[in-house]
Amino acid sequence: MLWKANVWVLGEAAHGISGGTIIYQLLMFIILLALLRKFAWQPLMNIMKQREEHIANEIDQAEKRRQEAEKLLEEQRELMKQSRQEAQALIENARKLAEEQKEQIVASARAEAERVKEAAKKEIEREKEQAMAALREQVASLSVLIASKVIEKELTEQDQRKLIEAYIKDVQEAGGAR
Repeated sequence: MLWKANVWVLGEAAHGISGGTIIYQLLMFIILLALLRKFAWQPLMNIMKQREEHIANEIDQAEKRRQEAEKLLEEQRELMKQSRQEAQALIENARKLAEEQKEQIVASARAEAERVKEAAKKEIEREKEQAMAALREQVASLSVLIASKVIEKELTEQDQRKLIEAYIKDVQEAGGAR
C-alpha cells in the first residue's frame, strides 16, 4: 500500500510539471554543460595536459641529469685512477732519482776520500823527504864535526864509541824535535 501511495504522489507531481518546463530545463542543462565545457572543462583539461607534459619533461630532464651524473662520476673515477697512476709514477721516479743521487754522493765522497788520502800520502812523503834532507844535513854537519875532532886528536876505541853514541843521541834528539 505504501508503494501505491508513492506512485500516486509521483503521479500527482508529474501532472504539475509541464513539457515546456522539462524542455526549458533540459535546454538550460545543455547550455550549462556547453558553458562548463568551454570555460571550465577545456581549460581544466589544458592545465592537466600542461601539468602532465611538465612532469614528463621533468622526468626526462631528471633522467638526463642522472645519466650525466653517472658519466661525470665515471670520468671522475677514471681521472682519479690516472692521478693515482701518475702519483705512483712520480713516487717511483723520485725514488729512482734519490737512489741515483745517493750513488753519486757516495761515489763523490769516495773520490774525495781517495783524493784526500792521496794528498795525505803526498804530504807524508814530502815531510819524509824534508826530514831525510834535514837528517842528511845534520849527519853531514856531525860528520864534519867528528872529522874535525878526529883531526884535533887521535881517538882511542873508547873515544870513538863515546863519539858515536853522542852522535846517535844528537840524531835522536833532532828527530824527536820534529
